[in-house]
Amino acid sequence: MAILSIQSAVAFGHVGNSAAVFPLQRLGFEVWPVDTVQFSNHAGYPTCRGPVMEPTAVAEIVKGIEERGAFPGCEAVLSGYIGTAALGAVVVDTVQRVKAANPAALWCCDPVIGDEGQVYVKSGVADFFRGQAMPVADIVTPNRFELEVLTGRRVTGVVEAVAAARSLGPRVVLVTSLGDAGDTVEMIAVGEDAWIVTTPRLPVKLSGTGDLTAAMFLAHWLRTPDLGSALAGAAAAVFAVVEATAHAGGGELRVVEAQNALVRPRNTFHPERLGS
Repeated sequence: MAILSIQSAVAFGHVGNSAAVFPLQRLGFEVWPVDTVQFSNHAGYPTCRGPVMEPTAVAEIVKGIEERGAFPGCEAVLSGYIGTAALGAVVVDTVQRVKAANPAALWCCDPVIGDEGQVYVKSGVADFFRGQAMPVADIVTPNRFELEVLTGRRVTGVVEAVAAARSLGPRVVLVTSLGDAGDTVEMIAVGEDAWIVTTPRLPVKLSGTGDLTAAMFLAHWLRTPDLGSALAGAAAAVFAVVEATAHAGGGELRVVEAQNALVRPRNTFHPERLGS
């Protein structure tokens, strides 16, 4: 199966496509990466260098892939950091053309806006996600803060998160970091039913885990479109990478070091079904 992945990329470290492409390939997927930025490293460092791609440039790259006759074989579009609403419009157009070629194709949209009260994107991006992306996306993967921004609802626990997720529109919503207080981290997946998975919280603060989570959930959903199974598979894969990173003392995600655990995770996590 092939996935068209449109998001940021860095030369050093693992965020955006640099966190998603190799793990997807390691799980056996053909991936066509289209980068929205080409930075030296993520913006959490004192310096960050490199260009932001113009929407027209991204559109040209996508057009070139389409001209190769690839879209009928595209099973999913995965999108992450877009930076501007104009680039978001290119992503929506791409999704529509992919779906025209393959009506079964999915759009997994990671609505990157910010985290922990901090907004990372320009004005208009949140409005783009609300007005243009949510009506089209099949799967959306916000963190708790992004879920609040998109819905205008305060999310303080599981009940509020499920209600907010159901109000978004897409048929599947993965809340990638509902809570990380204390010794555990929770994720929930909401569709016709709802599931929660809890994993140990490790003593590291990392960039790129949301990008990796969205990619792993999409991968497992494409293999088995079952909420509980996809949530379990994503949780195990992401935990394996974070665990390897913690053992190495932190820093950038140890995606390459943990590659075998992406395929055969050492830890298994069992999601619990939530009441409707």
